[in-house]
Amino acid sequence: MPIWGTEALMRWALRFCSRSFLWQQRLPVKRSSIKNKFLSCQQLGHIWDTRRGQLCLPESVVSSVRFYSRGVIYDDELEEKESFAPAGASLPAESQSKKYLFDDQLQHCCTPSDVLDLTCKYAPSTGQVSNCLNHMWSSIKKMSDEQRRCELQLMFEHPAFDKLLHKAMTSAQHMHNDNLVYSLLYMIKLGVAQESRVFHTFIRICQEKLNDFDEKCLSVLASCLEHMEANQSDELKHGIRLVVEARLPDIKTVLALQTMMRLMGKDAPIELKRKLERKALSMTDQFSLDPHYMMSTMATMGFYSKPLLDICSSNITENLLGIPFNRLLTVLQSCKELHYRDLNMFNSISDYIASTLDIWTRKQLLLILSVFEKLVFCPTALMSAFAEKVISNPDVLTLKDLQCVLKVYSSLNCDLQHHQQQFVDCLSNVLDSYVPKMSAFELLKSAYYLCLLGRFPSAPLEKLLQSSMLEQFNSTGSKFQHSHDRLLRTVDLCLRLDWPHLPRTLTVPSSALADAAPSSPSVNPWLLQGLQTVLGDQADEMLQESVLVENFYLIDAVITKQLPKQTEASSCTGEELFPAESSQRIAVIYAPPSNFGYGTSNPRGPLAVKIRHLKILGYTPVLVTKQELQSEEKQTDFFRGLIFPEQHRSETEGKLEKLGS
Repeated sequence: MPIWGTEALMRWALRFCSRSFLWQQRLPVKRSSIKNKFLSCQQLGHIWDTRRGQLCLPESVVSSVRFYSRGVIYDDELEEKESFAPAGASLPAESQSKKYLFDDQLQHCCTPSDVLDLTCKYAPSTGQVSNCLNHMWSSIKKMSDEQRRCELQLMFEHPAFDKLLHKAMTSAQHMHNDNLVYSLLYMIKLGVAQESRVFHTFIRICQEKLNDFDEKCLSVLASCLEHMEANQSDELKHGIRLVVEARLPDIKTVLALQTMMRLMGKDAPIELKRKLERKALSMTDQFSLDPHYMMSTMATMGFYSKPLLDICSSNITENLLGIPFNRLLTVLQSCKELHYRDLNMFNSISDYIASTLDIWTRKQLLLILSVFEKLVFCPTALMSAFAEKVISNPDVLTLKDLQCVLKVYSSLNCDLQHHQQQFVDCLSNVLDSYVPKMSAFELLKSAYYLCLLGRFPSAPLEKLLQSSMLEQFNSTGSKFQHSHDRLLRTVDLCLRLDWPHLPRTLTVPSSALADAAPSSPSVNPWLLQGLQTVLGDQADEMLQESVLVENFYLIDAVITKQLPKQTEASSCTGEELFPAESSQRIAVIYAPPSNFGYGTSNPRGPLAVKIRHLKILGYTPVLVTKQELQSEEKQTDFFRGLIFPEQHRSETEGKLEKLGS
């Protein structure tokens, strides 16, 4: 056979095999309908734009699995012959006219289907493909869930959707970097399957161009990774980290450094986080420009660096005047996520907001108070100022506002001094007006919060203790049963022990309370050892561990101590005194730091009501903190002064006399 005949035969065979393979690859793939699927929304991460600052993209739609091809066969020869004009090349007048016409009509499209109809009328260029995907996502992101579901269904069924994605796939190699990463982001948002060929093509090209991406493109790509499956994103994430690590020495501004830090994510290696920390510490002179953003950046990457946080908090404290609300809230939320506390900064923020109370809305004040409560910090100045504002006009509080105020003030146990009673009375009166429209759980929480504050409103309690209301707690799932029982038991103890003045006696029926007693955790060994060392062989003192009172309050240790004067008096008169009269019961309670307001020794609400009730029951509550157990010598002196105060006082006076002589 002649050589030319052999070559022609081979070309024909290769073309036939290639077409057969593509035909098999592009067979229609059965995809699950999204008609009855719930399209949940997820928050996109912040994306840095070098021209517009920080851009927050809206919520996304989690898609059903879909392959872009629906059986349409494209000619590979046409793909190979398709030409792409250089970025700076001039277009003919007719092409420019079509481009402007396309862009103008694109802005008038209201749905993804409108955009797809436009692509049928005018073939989009390489740069316009990204604009189409952008406009398709922008047109549905603000729709309701039902409307978005319908529009996505129409989009997936539109015959031009596959053609647009095919155009995107063949144009990806020639796209500008920003168009490339944004197109990938919009495809994820629109629900293009991550197993599809177009998706893999974009991922591969992004990997090839990683070294050419600027900070903005890397940031957009990092946002894509947040919504990609692990098997799709691992290699790309590793590549981004290598690029960031390589560019670290060349970073000159804090803003660029923060962008790189946000790209790392919480699962970045600790060695890389330490390198970023050292780089940030070398640029501390620039922190005054945007310290709150550095704190939120550290929260985003889940990295606690006390030196960096101390510098940021110091800058914020020095420049509080004029900081907008959103930044202050971001700072406090970042502190919560990082478990960071700075007493000076917290007090400064509290004083600043209290002194400028009139410029803040009620919603803003409640948000700040709520975050402070989660930080276990009592902003005394702010809480006092807000209480006075509520007293002057309590009727402006909505039910949601009231629940928030009750939770914050009862949890932090703030002492409002002469405003305390008036403030609690105002809250109680406002609560009475909402009782008819409150659910059972709202009533329970409100009654619980007011009981912690020492207030017992009759109307909410009477409605709460109705059998129809109590039955609702038994019908709830086991997930909330323990929480409901804890609140009900506290309300029951307050009604029985505090003896409130009510129109009629109210108690929680025993049938509404769970029978099981709380589990008894082990006593702190250092606490027990210190008590045993001090007591020694004292016959008049008795030590009990893990004492449960009222089937609810757990006491770590109870020391029963005979009172010497009463013992002597009883032996002379021959009368026998009751144990409560002849002895003193000291309830030793180990309290972790979270039971106190940060930076103070003031117990929070649940611990405060426990102390109040133990005093009513005849105990002398004594709180022992972690600091008092750190040193063996200090804890011995502490317990000796606790159990034998007169003996400890005489020993201390003797030491002072020796020092004086």
